[in-house]
Amino acid sequence: MMDIDNIRKDFPILAREVYGKPLVYLDNAATTQKPRCVVEKIDQMYYTINSNVHRGVHFLSQEATDAHEAARITVQKFIGAASSKEIVFTRGTTESINLVASSFCKAFCKEGDEILISAMEHHSNIVPWQIQGDITGVKLAVAPINENGELIMDEFKKKISSRTKLIAITHISNVLGTINPIEEIIDIAHKQGIPVLIDAAQSVQHRAIDVQKLDCDFLVFSSHKIYGPTGIGVLYGKEKWLNAMPPYQGGGEMISTVSFEKTTYNEIPFKFEAGTPDFVGTTALATALDYVSALGIENIASYEDELLKYATERLLSIDGLKIYGNARNKSSVISFLVKDIHPYDMGMLLDKMGIAVRTGHHCAEPLMDLMGIPGTVRASFAFYNSKEEIDILVKGIERVVKMF
Repeated sequence: MMDIDNIRKDFPILAREVYGKPLVYLDNAATTQKPRCVVEKIDQMYYTINSNVHRGVHFLSQEATDAHEAARITVQKFIGAASSKEIVFTRGTTESINLVASSFCKAFCKEGDEILISAMEHHSNIVPWQIQGDITGVKLAVAPINENGELIMDEFKKKISSRTKLIAITHISNVLGTINPIEEIIDIAHKQGIPVLIDAAQSVQHRAIDVQKLDCDFLVFSSHKIYGPTGIGVLYGKEKWLNAMPPYQGGGEMISTVSFEKTTYNEIPFKFEAGTPDFVGTTALATALDYVSALGIENIASYEDELLKYATERLLSIDGLKIYGNARNKSSVISFLVKDIHPYDMGMLLDKMGIAVRTGHHCAEPLMDLMGIPGTVRASFAFYNSKEEIDILVKGIERVVKMF
């Protein structure tokens, strides 16, 4: 059982008011709030051991380096990677995908090759591949979804061809909440020798992930969506792929030797970490992962599934409300519209009641085009949310409906 009242005490921001109303924060798919221990870790790093890592022989530099590399091991264990060498620190999911798109396509793709994605992808898993299309000639192939927001697996299989060089797919849709069958997708791909990248930005905080059991080739996620600081992300990649791919950026840290004639590159993961890393952020991310581990990811998943079920039932009791994304296997995200009320109007009026939701296309314009709508209102839940907050959301929506 989750002791929500005590958990909420770890998140001071949840006790504040907005427009004189208690804050009801339901925008967790955009970013999660930070527990006190994470913020205190950031303070501790800056106040006690702040120093550049990997380059100093003095005490502070050694201490900061140890903390930074210990954070890499924490991430490795959290996602079940075989080695800390397979953990590359980036600025977030977006940079992680851009890194793979740039380096993988440079090494393995030519004009006419294809990257297979789904119709529910975030822009960060669309645009980087299109940029590489302008450089290498690689093209996007898009697997369709059904009216419930689920991948049509027969059509997905048909999209795979001899031109498919990589499958890049979201684990959980940030709009629909759909949990994709990534185990099946990886199995299908590997039988044809195709590597798979999993966008876990919306899943790593909700579901247990073991990259070795999944056997995925790449997996990416962001710190700020799993209760850590902003500006930090993770790229997991199998050693064989990271060793075979060229560097993404050049500069300090990623080199072994430099001369004006030739540069040799560092070993992985440092080959992909040009410049001074955010060692404060990485240690704070590790603290966030330890916090989540202490609560138990299975406990989190069970409680959030309970919230999702309750919220779905309560929201569907509102006349004229339509939920977009009704997959049988779904995570704690609900996107909806009510009658002809524009999502921006709904979101703005809910905000005046202290209720924070997300409105718009959620960086998934092609998906909105497919559904024939300009955007949705999105409520997304975390383990510190309560059924009482869902009741407040429902009452808020009903009040807005009466206004219109």
